[in-house]
Amino acid sequence: MIEVAGKQVFTELGEIVDPAHTALILVDMQRDFCLPDGAFAALDVDLSMYPTAMERMVDLLAAARQAGVRPVFVQMTSLPGWASDSPAQIRFNLRLHRDNHTEPLRYTIDGSRGQEFAPALQPGEGEVVVKKYRSSGFWGTNLDLVLRSNGITSVVVAGCTTEGCVESTARDAMFNDYYVVIATDAVASDDRQQHDASLFLMAHRFDLATTQELRALWTAGPPDRRTARPPDRRTAGPPDRRTA
Repeated sequence: MIEVAGKQVFTELGEIVDPAHTALILVDMQRDFCLPDGAFAALDVDLSMYPTAMERMVDLLAAARQAGVRPVFVQMTSLPGWASDSPAQIRFNLRLHRDNHTEPLRYTIDGSRGQEFAPALQPGEGEVVVKKYRSSGFWGTNLDLVLRSNGITSVVVAGCTTEGCVESTARDAMFNDYYVVIATDAVASDDRQQHDASLFLMAHRFDLATTQELRALWTAGPPDRRTARPPDRRTAGPPDRRTA
């Protein structure tokens, strides 16, 4: 930890991902995106990265739950009748996998089987699901409210796709003043070249860590010296000037 202009800044990974103030955000691990019976598989989209990445996500989720890290499940959602899609969003949709289709893709329709989470990555009782309608988990959702209401200052991001909803969510997390860690072997894409390019870019903006590194930190027990969460200076009251 360092101090800059009176502000405490976490600099070590162990400080950043301390379970006392960290959430694990799992992005869009839904049937339509990553399973053989989903919408993308029906287009012959390459899903070869997902089985290994999903194994890592399952391990990471188990470690988070054991350590008291709050899991948050972000769920891509499309309303029936294109009610949640503007013309610009439909144009964006058309560019996705444009070599595999000529009409806008229909996926993760609210209430459909394709919107469901992968069986191995289901929310547990009382765990939060955040529905989103754009790439970022923060845009037009209650994610920021949920995190701040529970004292979260750091997020570990996993899920799909690396260059799409994962990177968009990570960037918006940073813009909302969260520390961001990307679980590098627990993110995946249907395009390995874009996956690699996204990780290259994010490595210059966020902290990166493997599932093994995160598990080791979360299962090591209480740190020798607990890290305190820096005060939110937008809401903190005046300092207590009483003396003992």
